[in-house]
Parts: sequence; structure tokens; C-alpha cells
Amino acid sequence: MPDQPGRNAIEVRGVRKVFGTGEAQVAALDTVSVSIRENEFFTLLGPSGCGKTTLLRLIAGFDFPSAGEILLYGQDIAPLPPFKRPVNTVFQSYALFPHMTVAQNIAFGLEMLGKPKEEVKARVSEMLRLVRMEALKDRRTSQISGGQQQRVALARALAPQPKVLLLDEPLSALDYKLRKEMQIELKRLQHQTGITFIFVTHDQEEALTMSDRIAVMSAGKILQVGSPRDIYDKPAERFVADFIGETNFLTAAIDGMANGKARATLKSGPTITATLAEGFQPKAEATVVIRPEHARLVRDAADLSGTVETVVYFGTDTHIHVKLDGGETFIVRQQNARGAGIDCQRGERIGIVIGEDAAQVLRD
Repeated sequence: MPDQPGRNAIEVRGVRKVFGTGEAQVAALDTVSVSIRENEFFTLLGPSGCGKTTLLRLIAGFDFPSAGEILLYGQDIAPLPPFKRPVNTVFQSYALFPHMTVAQNIAFGLEMLGKPKEEVKARVSEMLRLVRMEALKDRRTSQISGGQQQRVALARALAPQPKVLLLDEPLSALDYKLRKEMQIELKRLQHQTGITFIFVTHDQEEALTMSDRIAVMSAGKILQVGSPRDIYDKPAERFVADFIGETNFLTAAIDGMANGKARATLKSGPTITATLAEGFQPKAEATVVIRPEHARLVRDAADLSGTVETVVYFGTDTHIHVKLDGGETFIVRQQNARGAGIDCQRGERIGIVIGEDAAQVLRD
């Protein structure tokens, strides 16, 4: 089936996955629907037990849905076993053959598909160049580092040219520095191959760094899908705002709404303008979120005012915890650049100015 630009590579429609029976029945996925575009780096993000790996396994064919459809370029693949799907998976453990060389591991899947020897040889050489492992092609995988093993696992999965590559937390076993390096490598590989990557992680920074779009999951549901910037700057629900980075939650009375904006009177007294989350239903009271870096401290007229409780130095930035006049705590994050921000002390009265379009009303 020829690929067409702009098409959806994967469509998940109303998928449920139930484990167990009777009173012991557990819904790992609760009527999940999502479209994943061709050639995009798409991340399923959420805490342990949210259903992200279950959804990945359904796409791979290792489990079958209890209800719903999974389409690959418009074809329903839900009934198909894994070996009949043009999809490959990279696992946390890599699952390499320790007695084989790097080149033999990469060749294995192609040989199982019955590819001609010359084609296998050429493809293995291409993959070795892609993951920058030419110099180690004759080394056994038991004799190379964790980062190098991960490259081999990626090369083996990419060698048959799958339509979609599934990655189940493949960086979790690596140390911090190597994880950062491999995040860049994965993004490079995705751009270079043009293959749709579906990546599973619980690491928010990892998701924001690598993804074209992110689906945030909780309790078997997808709560929000969007670009990293949208997910971070415009969270629609409290869970999303709380799970992605650090944020301030303020209780507010909604006095009026127009053109996607709301007049919100905060518990501490002031009235501000806040953007309404998509799908917000009118109600008298709601939660407003403001990221700590989207506010700044001043000693004159301000949107909010309060007393400095704590000043925490983090090297690159400083977090100032302010007890607002209404009793709520507000965190401001200041960059530690020369001339940036103001110095303040515990117990000092301070003002807070909120950045334009920084306040968002949550729908939950």
C-alpha cells in the first residue's frame, strides 16, 4: 500500500482492553481513540499503570483489544498476529543475542524474512552507518556498552523498514548522561529514516525533548494530545498540568467568558484574564494554572502580592515561594542570569506580575 504524505499511520478507534473476569475485571484501556500521523515522533506519556504500554502492545499485536479498531494506513490490523504487521518493537531489555556479533544481530530479522544474502549484507551495512557502529560490527553484543547495545537494537528493528517503530521505554536502563545523548540520537534516526516512531515513557522531560506530539494518559484514558509546547503551556486538565513540570494552582471565581477568555477573580482578591481550556464547561468556580517561569517578581504595582516564604537556589535558576494574601502558595522561577530578576529575602513583601496569556483555566 503506497504511503501518502499527510496520512495517518495509525488510527486507534474506541479501543478497550479488559483483563480478568467478573469482579476481578480491570479495564487497562477505557475507550481510547487517537490518530498518529505518518512520519511523526509520537509519545505516549503517563505514570506506571496508566495503559501506555498496553496500547503499545495492542499496536504491536502482542495483545488483542477487547473492543475497538486499530488501523494501519486504513487497514484494520487488530486481528493480525505480530509477524503479519509491518511494525517492529524495541524493548527496555533490547533482547539481543549475546553469542552473535553486532552485524549478525542486525541481520537476524532480515534472514528470518528470507531476504537474499546480498540484500541482507547491503542493508546491514546501511544500518551500521545509520547508528554509527561500523567499527564494532564484529564485536559480540555481550562485549559492548549499554548505549551501544541500544543502537544495535534500534538498527535491528529498523533494518526490515517497518511502517511503524514502537519503543517501550528503551532509555530507562541508561545513566542520565547517556540518556540525554540517546534522546538526540533517536530524534536524528527518526528524521533520517522518516519512519513513524511511537515512544512510551513516564519521563516528562524525555517526552518534551523528543516528541512532535504527546498523548498524556491516566487510568486507561488519553487526557490530552498536543505538541510539547501545547501540553506544557496549555494543559487542559489538572492531571496534565501537575504531571508535566511544576505549576501553580489557584482557585478562582469565573465572572464572565468571551472569545476563549475568562475573567477570573482569584481567592487572593485580584481579577485576571485567563485562557479557557478547550472543552471548558461554564461553572462558577474553577482552577487557574500559571507556570512559575511565566511570572516575575516586582516591588511595585503587581497582579498578585504576598510574603516571601522560601528562596531555593538551583544553580541555573532560583525558586521563590510566596504566600499570597489569600493564603495560597505561589512559586516564581527566576533565571540566574546577570541582571535577571530581583533578590529577595524570607519575610519580605513582594509583588508578582503574570505574563500575558500565562494563566489558563482548567476544564476539570
